[in-house]
Amino acid sequence: MPGEWDVRELGKQLLRSATSVAANYRACTRARSDKEFCSKLAVVVEEADESQLWLELLPEAHPAVDIKIHKALLGEAGELTAIFTASHRTARTNLQRKEADKKKGRANRAARP
Repeated sequence: MPGEWDVRELGKQLLRSATSVAANYRACTRARSDKEFCSKLAVVVEEADESQLWLELLPEAHPAVDIKIHKALLGEAGELTAIFTASHRTARTNLQRKEADKKKGRANRAARP
């Protein structure tokens, strides 16, 4: 990365958000409950999206960035964000289904004479 302050700041922000994606994804694998998993995965989605933002802003701060590499990195960031978003949506749907099944089970037990 070049030495201009704006490019350095973008690089720092990208480094923080990208490493946060990895750390929070790892935390997902250690979740103690489905709710915790879903919550941590939501953070992964947010941080992946933020990483994509910093990548998008980079050419504005540093026009000499290699377009081919930048395009490849943006594509990869977009794919990862899409994967994490779909995973979060599935996890949230499954969690809601489990909670609905629990409520239905309680209602059925309460209705018994």
